[in-house]
Amino acid sequence: MLIPSIDLQRGRIVQLVQGERLALATDDFAGWIERFRAFSQVQLIDLDAAKSAGDNRALVASICAELPCRVGGGIRDVARARGALASGARKVIIGSAMFRNGEPDLELAASLAREIGEERWIAAVDARGGRVVVDGWRTQLDISPQDAMRALEPYAAEFLFTNVDVEGLMRGVDRAAIERVRAATTRRVTAAGGVTTLQEVDWLHGIGVDAVAGMAIYTGKLRYS
Repeated sequence: MLIPSIDLQRGRIVQLVQGERLALATDDFAGWIERFRAFSQVQLIDLDAAKSAGDNRALVASICAELPCRVGGGIRDVARARGALASGARKVIIGSAMFRNGEPDLELAASLAREIGEERWIAAVDARGGRVVVDGWRTQLDISPQDAMRALEPYAAEFLFTNVDVEGLMRGVDRAAIERVRAATTRRVTAAGGVTTLQEVDWLHGIGVDAVAGMAIYTGKLRYS
């Protein structure tokens, strides 16, 4: 399954290269919402909230009213997760908050599974150089994404794996890295980072992985029907 991504920063839709360099920005919310109506899921990330640099809550709520969104960015506890769901998110994505003292925070994971249900939240495991990164991809932990997924598997029904090494570069996915995380869990896996062609989407589907794409869709390189 192909899942288009909407990233929000300073009130605009943006695309960043490896989470840092601005490559694209637009205010055409109506246009992109209309383009994404046919999708069963859309990934909506508040980058400002993720980096503790403000938030785009009103925009998130308005987009959730139009599209079936899985929402991430700045959701760090059960209360914020409930708030996002109440604002229209179908699922919530939790990343950096899922790690404490360099390890998966199993207490938070268990609380989320108990309070909102394991089907309503997605554990985001971002990696650079084969190790988990947190805090807007600025801090690298001494744990592999595979080990993080194995620890969190009892509590989350789905994982979002973002490979920062290829994020936004449109040079293709790192197939070996995705195969490793796919083998690490029986839970649903979505891969982000480097998805550029429908052939890659088909390959991911073939190994039981959903695909998130952003830059390739916005630039027109990835064309879909």
